[in-house]
Amino acid sequence: MEGNKEAVHRMKELIEKLNEASKAYYAQDREIMSNRAYDALYDELVSLEEETGMTLAGSPTVSVGYEAVDELPKEAHEIPMLSLGKTKEREELVSWLGDKEGLLSWKLDGLTIVLTYRDGALLKAVTRGNGTVGEVITNNAKVFKNIPLKIKYQGELILRGEAVITYEDFEKINSRIEEIDAKYKNPRNLCSGSVRQLNNQITAERNVRFYAFSLVRAEENGEAYDFQNSREKQFLFLAQQGFDVVPYLRVNRENIIVSVADYEERIKTYGVPSDGLVLIYDDIAYGRSLGSTSKFPRDSIAFKWADEIRETTLKEIEWSPSRTGLINPVAIFEPVELEGTTVSRASVHNISILKGLKLGIGDRITVYKANMIIPQIDENLTNSDSVEIPKHCPVCGGDTELRAVNEVQSLYCTNPDCEAKKIKAFTHFVGRDAMSIDGLSEATLEKFIAKGFIHQYSDIFHLEKHCDEIITMEGFGEKSYNNLIESIDAAREVALPNLIYSLGISNIGLANAKVICRFYDYNPDDMRKASAEDLSAIDGIGEVIGKAFVDYFAIEKNSAAFENLLKEITIQKEEIDKDNQTLAGKTFVVTGTLAHFGSRNELKDLIEKKGGKVAGSVSAKTVCLINNDITSASSKNKKAKELNVPIVTEEQFMADYLDMQL
Repeated sequence: MEGNKEAVHRMKELIEKLNEASKAYYAQDREIMSNRAYDALYDELVSLEEETGMTLAGSPTVSVGYEAVDELPKEAHEIPMLSLGKTKEREELVSWLGDKEGLLSWKLDGLTIVLTYRDGALLKAVTRGNGTVGEVITNNAKVFKNIPLKIKYQGELILRGEAVITYEDFEKINSRIEEIDAKYKNPRNLCSGSVRQLNNQITAERNVRFYAFSLVRAEENGEAYDFQNSREKQFLFLAQQGFDVVPYLRVNRENIIVSVADYEERIKTYGVPSDGLVLIYDDIAYGRSLGSTSKFPRDSIAFKWADEIRETTLKEIEWSPSRTGLINPVAIFEPVELEGTTVSRASVHNISILKGLKLGIGDRITVYKANMIIPQIDENLTNSDSVEIPKHCPVCGGDTELRAVNEVQSLYCTNPDCEAKKIKAFTHFVGRDAMSIDGLSEATLEKFIAKGFIHQYSDIFHLEKHCDEIITMEGFGEKSYNNLIESIDAAREVALPNLIYSLGISNIGLANAKVICRFYDYNPDDMRKASAEDLSAIDGIGEVIGKAFVDYFAIEKNSAAFENLLKEITIQKEEIDKDNQTLAGKTFVVTGTLAHFGSRNELKDLIEKKGGKVAGSVSAKTVCLINNDITSASSKNKKAKELNVPIVTEEQFMADYLDMQL
């Protein structure tokens, strides 16, 4: 066992060194070791993989391709995943454990994943979901930083663990985002979004890690693996297979209080997000004999840290409208330090909670962070009950009304044309494939709309009118404001397809916008004069898209807003080489990683400039699927084979269709 542990450690060292050398050589044009030295280390890694029967994540001996999917399929768990019973009392852990021995480990704060291995290979990965049904994220799990892709054990192995992003990686990702409201709130939210990406290249860039915390089943040829009735033996077995197991301590009633105190000290510097501890009986049979309640298993219990509570003064209630018409009350209070961060606001959620707390401006309140993360009001010490519920929407001035759903009262704006309800349209307008304006997150747009800064798209180009107010807003400052204005000014010069796409016309994506613009020689006036029949006749457009385009500009308000927008921007001139439309009428699909183009979008742009079209999925109309991994078992490759669509490498495509010699 010790030898296997040393082998895994050495494999991790080799993977790090080899990948560092490859990155230096191929991406940075420098050499940090000779080919001979690289080959020697590579051969050593291959030998260790054969010896141990496992392949660790990131190993240069295997290649996991990037792939995008249209959706994450759902799958029911074979064994439902229950929540854990909780306590904040340390003495309760002592009485719960009794005379048994247990394992005390971190309760990691990420996303729970179930992994299934068969014949030594990762078969599938499924999120916890609602405990009964989760989402299949196998392709994403393959690019986690530390999941073994192959293991020595050849039977069926099912285990559970937590996908997490460390504080260090969380800070690195957030540091690249200048605008305050666009930053991720905490590592758990970032991890959840990263694990559930439709494109696993994004997952790979987020440095997601996996820590095993439970072995569900290990069975080979109908025989269960003998763990000698010990949870710890299961942990050691998982470590032997190359998994990072959640750090744990073996405890009994004599040392558990001291062990909890040890964790409490360590959490101050622990690099992985944790919201408590988990205690489980080491005796597997005893734990199972206890059964479970409808909600909780009885073989384990969670310990949650006691909440840190601070007293402060309520300064105001901010009424925050949303795109659904719901107007949420948000408490703004004198800043306090909670769990190592400064906190000055907390959602009150709805009118029922607001009334229950009897809030009033100037009241003394106590606040805490639920699960050490989400700021909440704990108690109102003054109970002045003087907050007035607004009768008019803070955005549009329309009437508000109270609505009760399941006896919970909430406040809504009744105006169907309220700008707050159109927040999604503005978010789309400033998006990367549209006007590409950095610094205007959905949260920031909501604030600007609520303050009346923005009513239509063209207003975004005049935010300098509100300079003084913006600079003093929470999360802003002079630097953030200047960066925003620079980004807005840069957006004044835009390609016509991106401008058309930014309008959010039903059924018109960027690819369709490019086809329409190209057909009308990038003349916006000619496009708007076209009839639905004219547009429908364009190859690749059709009746539905043609009608949607005409219907949009037939609405006077939309047409006027577009005219105002044209006054603010300059449309980039697009040179069309009519003699070089060699791919006209041809549709292609691009997937996987590329070697000769910086990104798929770069290749896509080249195809479109030559008159071709790039689709997101393979169909009978597809000329060929471009994928450097021709033997991949990806869904796109399977579909192409079913439809007899050729699968070609990037180099084959360049030679056969672009007449480019490498």
